[in-house]
Amino acid sequence: MAPAVQIGKKRKVVAEAEPRPEPFAANGGGLEMESEDEDEDADGAQERVVSDHDDGEVDEFPEIDTRSDSDLDGSEDEGGESDEDEDESEDELSSEPEHHIFPQQKTIISGITGQPKRVYPEIEPDYDSDSSTEDAPNRVGDIPMHWYDDMPHVGYDINGKKVLRPARGDELDKFLQTVDDPEAWTTAFDKRAQMDKPLTAEELDLIRRLQENENPDAGYNPYEPTVEWFTGKGKEEIMPLSAAPEPKRRWVPSKWEKQKVMKIVRAIRQGRILPNKSRTASTQPQFYPIWNEEPSNQPAPLPAPKPRLPTHAESYNPPEEYLPTESERKEWEATEKEDRERDFLPQKYSSLRHVPAYDQFIQERFSRQLDLYMAPRIQRKKLQIDPNSLVPKLPSPNSLKPFPTYMSLQVSHGNARPRTVSVSPDGIWAASGDDSGVVNMWEVTVGKVVKSWKFEGKVGAVEWCPRTDVNFLVVGIDEALHIVVPPYLPPNVLAATVTLLAPSTLPPQPATPSPVKWKSSSSDVSDKPVLSITLPPSSGLPKQIAWHRKGDYFATLHIASTEGQSGVWIHQLSRRHSQAPFKKVKGTVQLVLFHPTKPDFFVATQRYVRMYNLAEQKLLKTLQPGIKWISSMDVHPLGDHLIVGGYDRKLCWFDLELSDKPYKVLRYHTRAIRSLHFHPTYPLFASSSDDGSIQIFHARVYNDLMTDPLIVPLKILRGHRVRDGLGVLSVRWVPRQPWLVSAGAEGELGVWCS
Repeated sequence: MAPAVQIGKKRKVVAEAEPRPEPFAANGGGLEMESEDEDEDADGAQERVVSDHDDGEVDEFPEIDTRSDSDLDGSEDEGGESDEDEDESEDELSSEPEHHIFPQQKTIISGITGQPKRVYPEIEPDYDSDSSTEDAPNRVGDIPMHWYDDMPHVGYDINGKKVLRPARGDELDKFLQTVDDPEAWTTAFDKRAQMDKPLTAEELDLIRRLQENENPDAGYNPYEPTVEWFTGKGKEEIMPLSAAPEPKRRWVPSKWEKQKVMKIVRAIRQGRILPNKSRTASTQPQFYPIWNEEPSNQPAPLPAPKPRLPTHAESYNPPEEYLPTESERKEWEATEKEDRERDFLPQKYSSLRHVPAYDQFIQERFSRQLDLYMAPRIQRKKLQIDPNSLVPKLPSPNSLKPFPTYMSLQVSHGNARPRTVSVSPDGIWAASGDDSGVVNMWEVTVGKVVKSWKFEGKVGAVEWCPRTDVNFLVVGIDEALHIVVPPYLPPNVLAATVTLLAPSTLPPQPATPSPVKWKSSSSDVSDKPVLSITLPPSSGLPKQIAWHRKGDYFATLHIASTEGQSGVWIHQLSRRHSQAPFKKVKGTVQLVLFHPTKPDFFVATQRYVRMYNLAEQKLLKTLQPGIKWISSMDVHPLGDHLIVGGYDRKLCWFDLELSDKPYKVLRYHTRAIRSLHFHPTYPLFASSSDDGSIQIFHARVYNDLMTDPLIVPLKILRGHRVRDGLGVLSVRWVPRQPWLVSAGAEGELGVWCS
């Protein structure tokens, strides 16, 4: 035991020099840790000492020789490093306490207490071990990880040091990572480590099985063969499963059941539980009169309707005057049952015993029961409502003046029928055209005709240019448009008009040639047209001329059009160019209009009104007025509202910002509507019809989109006669006055003033 004691004393010696670990000798015996300060004749074990000024470095952990103890003993004998006076057993006892596979402590002097203390080296996770600490450096345990949301670390490791939060990019970085790394989808976010960890093949297979509603266990077989445990040859049950005796509770009455039964019995005796009545007491159905109900607080029901009392016709021996003749009998048989005055024919019998059975008895009883069933059971009170309270309250027409109320003058157009009328922008002159090809220009205030033009063919449309710096009007006849200049123009206006219509230098021709030909006239501008526009053959009579608000473009609509060619043409004065904006239009075009403020174009067919954007060349919306045949149309000066009239007497008001259905439908005319027109400055619009009347409406539009337009009927003007089923064909407002100009089918033009 002396060597062992000596070794124990060596452990307490503090070495002055820092020890340096040496690896195992390849052919050494046992665990040898040699130092430079020790002699080569030391006893087979290395002493580990720590100096006071050690800086705390951890020595390298010695490798373990995996050879058996016998090999180690043999190597010691072969090495010859042990003393001669010590035997094998003493050598083993001296080396056994120093062979440790765990890290040993260091002894240092504490800087706080001044006493020596033991310090163990840190555990290095790089050694080959099966410990679970390698996969879980964060040792915070099972706690909510959101506690660390506002901290730079996410937990602590096994040594108590903070585990810093790994840097994570934003969503763009995550997306780029998935693009660069094709295996990024096989990772999962670890909340404890705050990083993405790859999933194993087993985990991915488990996720796939869960998504496909399969069994998570890959080795599970749902179709395993059934194992017969108790059936089959040699497996019959001979002894019972349990040989325990029957318990006493199975044949002793239960006291709890007795208490439950007594509780029910007491309830029956006290009347709280009523036994069911015997169903054999009354098996016959119970009949009762539905009109004889028990009295209640409700009002009494109405009495049952009484059957009609019989008359002399129902008698078996009626008077002779009640018996039908042969013609009356045939007429009664030929009449339908619903239209017959009686359901039977009176018959005469000499005595009551000769009367046969009534063949309509069952049908009559059924009708009586049906009357009782359909009769009302309660009496409904009649609502006492004043009819005048249902009429909406509108402002008085006297408060909405001025508006036209009477015809101030009439202008005759001869025997011809004027179909169109137009008023100049200054409101001084008016032009009208008739079926004989005559266009008259007359003064609005006096009614005197100052100029007449004669054209070959019917005049389909006449329209004044809306510009104020020039003054001319367009007349549409068969397959041609003529632009004429009125007389009595100021010199500057006349010069500007002639320069616009017949310039000295013509604009260049467009790249795409147009079938429409423009031709200027060098003769007197007051007698003949200054400019003529020849349309393609078979274009037909222009039904309408619609000007753009700037006065450079105007559109024409023709009644007849060639096959494949639209009847709508848009003409530009400055470039002298005409084009057809539509190659093909669904339905027959009835009217066209320019939007007053936007580059929009309205096209009305028989049933629909389509709104196009000319700048973007696309369809904006389709209005559905619900009219069988559209006859007239006009747009409000602000451009947000549209009125459409039809031959079926309907007048529809559209709010273009609200819906494609009419905001309001007016039915005040008794015959077809022929013309509609908004006043350019006053809140008025007029409608004319074939009934010979003109109706004036007050139409105020508010800037507030939440306020509905105010539409008030003001006046019905009557002064034109109906001729050949036609009444007032056209109406136009005087721009600067609340006056109206109308053209009647009887050949008279009227001016209506306030």
